[in-house]
Amino acid sequence: MPDMSASASLAMTQLATLAKEVDEDKVTPGVLGFIVFAVMALAVWALMKSMNRHMSRVDFTESPDPKAESATSADASGAAKPQG
Repeated sequence: MPDMSASASLAMTQLATLAKEVDEDKVTPGVLGFIVFAVMALAVWALMKSMNRHMSRVDFTESPDPKAESATSADASGAAKPQG
């Protein structure tokens, strides 16, 4: 594995010392974690409301196709006549 650059090495040593100062048993997500969670919850709520609105506009009953009806009636009448 290639060696880390000097700036990356310096950043890692500073982060390691900061990590030692934090009590591992008391780490919490904090205010930023709450804000991110709240924004995600609002986004999911808005998407569900939008989906519900779009699904209520969908007509689930299938309308008959006039072209298909005329084609099946022509096929049925043609099949009923004997060929000969």
